[in-house]
Amino acid sequence: MTELHRKYRGWVPVIVILAILCIIPFHMRAYHVEIAIIYFMSVILAASYRLVTTTGDWGFAHIIMQGVGAYATALLAKHAGIPFIVMVPLAGFVTALVGAIIMVPMLRTKGFAFFIASFAFGEFIRMLWMKVKHPFGGTGGITGIPSPELFGLKLASSVNYYFASMAVMVIAVFIIWRLDRSRIGNAWKAIHTDDSLAECMGINVARYRTLAFVIGSFFAGTAGALLAYRMGSVDPHNFEITQMIYLVIWVVIGGAATFWGPLIGVTLLTVAFEWSRSMLEWRPMLFGGLLILSLIFMPGGIESLLPGLRRPPGEHYARFRKWLTTVKPG
Repeated sequence: MTELHRKYRGWVPVIVILAILCIIPFHMRAYHVEIAIIYFMSVILAASYRLVTTTGDWGFAHIIMQGVGAYATALLAKHAGIPFIVMVPLAGFVTALVGAIIMVPMLRTKGFAFFIASFAFGEFIRMLWMKVKHPFGGTGGITGIPSPELFGLKLASSVNYYFASMAVMVIAVFIIWRLDRSRIGNAWKAIHTDDSLAECMGINVARYRTLAFVIGSFFAGTAGALLAYRMGSVDPHNFEITQMIYLVIWVVIGGAATFWGPLIGVTLLTVAFEWSRSMLEWRPMLFGGLLILSLIFMPGGIESLLPGLRRPPGEHYARFRKWLTTVKPG
């Protein structure tokens, strides 16, 4: 009984959080329900982007991958009449295919070169959306995406779409969590630690790097499908570099060492984002400052503070006194 309790004890907070998420939409204003829907998409993006960075590949095209899923949804749902329950995973598969194609040349790069190459490919895709009027609609994007339905239930209502997007988020996060704890996840972490040593141990580095990018792109595409359905249109300006910078800030401030770091980051910064809505012109400086402070004082992100919170107060005091003795004036 003790082992069973220990095994499932970690699920208690998750169940409590899900129960709260199921209750709160009935007690929130419509505006806050919409914010929660965007938050669910952001969680999928942050978790899937962290999956890509697990191999050490900090790309700069993840928001573009979300756009690929959004455009695939706009074209197929509008012209082929594909239903919501099929379109969301299908948008993920289309995005994964695009991710696999652009990953072929990017495999020749790593580190900062990978970062720049991914940015270049992402901008190339975005320029296609803006310059090619048929079928992408040019700078005006695509409008008239049909309102989604799920088993006959219309999802135009904010609350209905809230639960649909929450279900997609829970499934996506659970799959990414399982991948992180699997042998595949261990291979990704080994590549991040030392790709040469990982290759000597028999890990096909190119295959696993591609797998991480493709799976991450798949889930970014599902988030894009949710966005396209909710907006009723897609616009290339929704996937600009600014959005990608915010995604990087979520992951860096939350921490990328564990699965939970980006989720902490996106949760806290979503609150900060809404709090700063009245200071729109100051927002870039605010988030840039938070990023700089995080890199200086918390290079491991907010998640690096969690183990320290479990220490007894006496240990905190001893560590503080030790720090004081190491500080030299001037």
